[in-house]
Amino acid sequence: MKLGILGGGQLARMLALAAYPLNIQCAFLDPAKDACAGPLGKFINAPYDDENGLNQLAQWADQIAFEFESVPASILKSLASQVPVFPGHKALLITQDRYEEKQFFQNLGVDTAAFVAVNTLDDLRKAVLSLGRPSILKSRRLGYDGKGQAFIDEHSDLAQAFESIGKVPSILEGYIKFDREVSIIAVRAENGDTKFYPLVENIHRHGILHTSFVLENDPQQQQAENMVRKLMDNLDYVGVIVLELFQVGDQLLANEYAPRVHNSGHWSIEGAVTSQFENHIRAVCGKPLGDTGMTVPSAMINIIGSLPDCNEVLKIPGAHLHLYNKQAREGRKLGHVTVCAKTDSLLRQHVDKIMPLARIIPPAAEKQD
Repeated sequence: MKLGILGGGQLARMLALAAYPLNIQCAFLDPAKDACAGPLGKFINAPYDDENGLNQLAQWADQIAFEFESVPASILKSLASQVPVFPGHKALLITQDRYEEKQFFQNLGVDTAAFVAVNTLDDLRKAVLSLGRPSILKSRRLGYDGKGQAFIDEHSDLAQAFESIGKVPSILEGYIKFDREVSIIAVRAENGDTKFYPLVENIHRHGILHTSFVLENDPQQQQAENMVRKLMDNLDYVGVIVLELFQVGDQLLANEYAPRVHNSGHWSIEGAVTSQFENHIRAVCGKPLGDTGMTVPSAMINIIGSLPDCNEVLKIPGAHLHLYNKQAREGRKLGHVTVCAKTDSLLRQHVDKIMPLARIIPPAAEKQD
């Protein structure tokens, strides 16, 4: 079987690694000549809207998937007339616009923070009067890893905040003083079979995910499963999906979803019976889903900005190093470390040893933090 993937970054790379033992070949279409997944399969170096490149991919592949949300949803819809595409374009289209995404959640009865659409500076002023301060201004499109956002407190100049995100259509969200950030990763097959991974607690630095801890038998597991199931059933979803959530007391509020494998699920390569990458491959290629249970206490630490001393990382018990073959750059995800241990206390000890080695170099614009 042949799987075409739009995008050639680290997620595509890890999908290809999961596909290889299943005798599934992968091809990648990516505009970057040095796309890190390129060496792992057929590589088509072309823009995402390049007709010739897309035709090459469609003619070669039995199925097509994508690795991140910046692929135009219209491209997926067009490709689907030639070859099966999973997940479908609707799931991508909704999540590419924060306002549409929040409305989607509310229409499904999935709670979110209060939000208001903002198209002009005058809209922003009215929205701040409505939601109060603090609040967060977010561009509707193309925001990720903390980009396209401005925090608004009592000292903020609204004109400057609107300018900082490019004066583009946005939403203002009410600020949530959450107890923790968590994510639920699920996988759904074309026949409706659905499985869930354990809830994960996420810690961000400089707007980028830094550390994830797996939460076995967490009290909020069922609530999170119910929320993400609503999304999958409504979208007739096929593949892995993640729903990012804020926990306030016993309530979970949806922040955003990603229609793909996700950074907070990287622990599953060593820490679950079946990794999120293998299950995504299984789902989109029409194979039975694998067990999503955690095998040992696990955590994930991102390597961001610069590489650690790899030998020092590998000396730590239970540490599994994954490097993405990417050039170092401030704020860039270069790899991750999965940490596994027999007990939660041992896990925390090993994570504490790795933290100084995986020192994060933040984006230049956030150095003042």
